[in-house]
Amino acid sequence: MAYEDIIVSRGERWLEITINRPDKMNSLREQTAEEIQKALQEAEMDRGIAAIILQGTERAFCTGIDTSEFKIGPGEFFDFYRRRKRLRKTNMLFRSLPEYTKPVIAVVEGYCLGGGLELALVSDLIVAGADAKFGFPETRLGMMPGGGGTQTLPRLIGAPLAKELMWTGRRIGATEAKEFRFVNHVTTKGGALAKARELAGEIGKNAPLSVMLTKSAINRGLDMSLADGMATEGDISFLLYFSEDRNEGLKAFGEKRSPEFKGQ
Repeated sequence: MAYEDIIVSRGERWLEITINRPDKMNSLREQTAEEIQKALQEAEMDRGIAAIILQGTERAFCTGIDTSEFKIGPGEFFDFYRRRKRLRKTNMLFRSLPEYTKPVIAVVEGYCLGGGLELALVSDLIVAGADAKFGFPETRLGMMPGGGGTQTLPRLIGAPLAKELMWTGRRIGATEAKEFRFVNHVTTKGGALAKARELAGEIGKNAPLSVMLTKSAINRGLDMSLADGMATEGDISFLLYFSEDRNEGLKAFGEKRSPEFKGQ
């Protein structure tokens, strides 16, 4: 597929997707979301790719949804509602990322605002450069987060802090975001991509089925009681008994060598 809004490149064991709309501060339009989803779909079935790195450009990771796509004609409000529920590519992207079977690492340099922050929050890890700025400005515009932010952020930092950030609309830097524990690593300005590649390389050394099922168990367990979560973990982990990679991992451990995982 020929891409217009993104740049796709392949690393050693990962795929890099770069949102490339610098004139629009990397805001998402429907085409952008569709292209990201297409790249993700192709990578998901590629056993040579262990992780996804999702990034913007130097000035901005993503500043939300392109406001030109907020236009609603007279009498079309419920049509727009139906599109948001079932057809809009941006909404489908936000909903699908938590179910994506491979780790997604968001690399944030510059601004990460509104829907851009929501996109980062539905990724698995966030690595930020020192100049990164995070925030939900929607209440200043008579709106509210609509891409999952009211659900994802409170689960990570608690309701009081999430409410403060959304109600005030203030922006926080990378260090404060790491203190709030929704950013995994803070690097020097421009250094976030290198750190993300390091993480993707480490992930790529391990058994892909183990990584996939661990992600599933964690994400599903967040909405369960501890007892139900532990039962779910037990059922999911048992699936690995049937994998060739488990046998290879144990054999390699006994032979004191690096395992050669195949993802099967």
